Amino acid sequence: MHSRSLVIGIVLASCLPGASRLRADDWPQWMGPRRDGVWREADVVEAIPAGGLPLRWRIAVKAGYAGPAVANGRVYLMDYDRREGTLANDPGGRSTLAGNERVLCIDAATGEIVWKHEYDCPYSISYAAGPRCTPTVADGKVYTLGAEGHLTCLDATTGAVIWKKDLRADYGAPTPIWGFCGHPLVEGDLLVCLVGGPGSVAVAFDRHSGREAWRAITASESGYCPPTMIESGGQRQLVIWDADKLNSLDVATGRLFWSQPLKPSYGMSIMAPQVADTSLGRILFASGIGQVGALYRLAERGPGAEILWRGKPKEAMYCANSTPYVAGDTLYGCDCETGYLTAADVTTGRRLWETGAATMGDRRGRHGTAFLVRHEPAGGTGRGEAKPPARTWIFAETGDLIVARLTPEKYEEFGRMRLLEPTNECFGREVVWSHPAFAGRSVFARNDVELVCVSVEK
Repeated sequence: MHSRSLVIGIVLASCLPGASRLRADDWPQWMGPRRDGVWREADVVEAIPAGGLPLRWRIAVKAGYAGPAVANGRVYLMDYDRREGTLANDPGGRSTLAGNERVLCIDAATGEIVWKHEYDCPYSISYAAGPRCTPTVADGKVYTLGAEGHLTCLDATTGAVIWKKDLRADYGAPTPIWGFCGHPLVEGDLLVCLVGGPGSVAVAFDRHSGREAWRAITASESGYCPPTMIESGGQRQLVIWDADKLNSLDVATGRLFWSQPLKPSYGMSIMAPQVADTSLGRILFASGIGQVGALYRLAERGPGAEILWRGKPKEAMYCANSTPYVAGDTLYGCDCETGYLTAADVTTGRRLWETGAATMGDRRGRHGTAFLVRHEPAGGTGRGEAKPPARTWIFAETGDLIVARLTPEKYEEFGRMRLLEPTNECFGREVVWSHPAFAGRSVFARNDVELVCVSVEK
């Protein structure tokens, strides 16, 4: 009887929603497990059917740009519960609001809230809907960074505060006009954060205790680019792109390896610099508003970078809200000047094609935004692929989830569905600007009123 019951139990479990023969992966931080925008789960659909994907659940949340993180069967999300003040998206002015920033822990299977941590947090920022940074989950801890510089380490199971910092008070760091945006990075026993203030654009903390390990870099502004780890020349390097320059540091000590000038307009260093192996060798690409972009060849031995080309008008692409990727000798990303998803030749910067279908639809405007995630179920090195991935999952600012193939020749869709309604605004058009999570053969995405989970399991 015992053996028969066990068999029946296994059969029933295999029929449950979300059950699979293969292990499901997590998405414990911004841009995924390796922070490279690659989704490695197998047994996932290759197209979105005409009727859309099955809804697992949807729940009400408050406003924010911060994407969800998914780890160990739970979803972690930051939002802002506004009590007072009027939200006005003025690129040159700040909204003054009163409210609470919140960290929500949600059961990934049911959508039920497990715990909630919140604190009073007045806002004085532009585009003040809510927090910007996706929580970072590691080894039973959740690290969150709010729009006004509240850095918190929480117990992932209970929500209890383990340690916290106020980056403005502790480092004299002014709140950037668009808020603190650099998703915290876990590297070994360190938590690296984009902070600001003299000598402390980048700060590393002991992630268990909150004690400062080192601080580094002075700049005119801290910028908004998340701390990024790269490997080149046999050396792991921490890349910090402030408002003036690209910096490569020794992550253990904060010592500067190299620096290259790269100054976008309005202090808007945003996208994570991308590293890939190409016909030019190992390269690094970064770009921003003001038609500022550059390609660098990284040194074969030890840390180092040399300029290969700088972008010219109507060449390359100038990314802002979302991070591009490199596959082979082709760069794919959203140009903030045209608003189009664009492909460009890495070797020359020449544009190959562009489309608004994956960003703004039939609308026109600047800062058209789509978040790109490569599906590579066989794995991937994170160092750029010899050929384009078979599928790229795209979450457009229109709220559409799209499956597409991006090649040097064309953009080709394999279905789309309206996942969420756009609830925010930019330059007079409705948008949703939040990076989704891909975990447990599901997609998790949020706008300013709800968080949804849909199944993508075959």
